[in-house]
Amino acid sequence: MSKSIQRGLIAAGVLAFAAGANAAAPDYTALTGAVDFSGVSTAVLAIAALLAAALVVKKGARMVLSMIGR
Repeated sequence: MSKSIQRGLIAAGVLAFAAGANAAAPDYTALTGAVDFSGVSTAVLAIAALLAAALVVKKGARMVLSMIGR
């Protein structure tokens, strides 16, 4: 195939894809509006705080033990 035919086919494919991408997306507001993630986000933040606190305690214990020569 010549380059101009290949370029024409590529351009036609891109235009067809762009036309399909312009279609209206389905409306999921009825499903997503009823979901509340505030409890989940609070739990995730609490777990992250617990992990961070454990790491700080571990680092502090290492510092204290290194100061007393162990």
